[in-house]
Amino acid sequence: MITSLAHTAVCVPDVDEAVRWYESVLGMRVLSPPYLMSGPQIEADMGELLPSPVEVKAAIVGFEGGDGDRVIEVIEYPRAAAGDGLERELTDVGYSHIGLVCDDIEATRAALEGSGVQFLTRGIAKVAGLRTTWFVDPYGLVYILMEKRAPARPYWRQY
Repeated sequence: MITSLAHTAVCVPDVDEAVRWYESVLGMRVLSPPYLMSGPQIEADMGELLPSPVEVKAAIVGFEGGDGDRVIEVIEYPRAAAGDGLERELTDVGYSHIGLVCDDIEATRAALEGSGVQFLTRGIAKVAGLRTTWFVDPYGLVYILMEKRAPARPYWRQY
């Protein structure tokens, strides 16, 4: 039986560069630094999904606290051809966005804008007990920044 959510993986062209961005701009902590996986074990795991020889470079980033799950796996496939991801729409079936929680949405948005982050919305909205604003990372991956009205409750129980 499935018991928990572990991670969301985001595919990027350069794991090292992406990890630096997630750490320096979004304030995430590097929980597992970039490492390259190759050989029989990764072939057994992903050999039916990727061209051989399979190589996967990955890192884990996240935030302090919690049980260590619910993190982002930043992943690169060095030997597989990649698309640019630019043709994808928010409404396409599949990955849509990742939600990030903050304490002060105005200050967080201002800090991110100061770091050159591109926002997709002009301001901050109020919806379902949350204050929200949307942005993209350098690879076009979409994020929603959320400030909870009731910090002790999960984001989905704010209304």
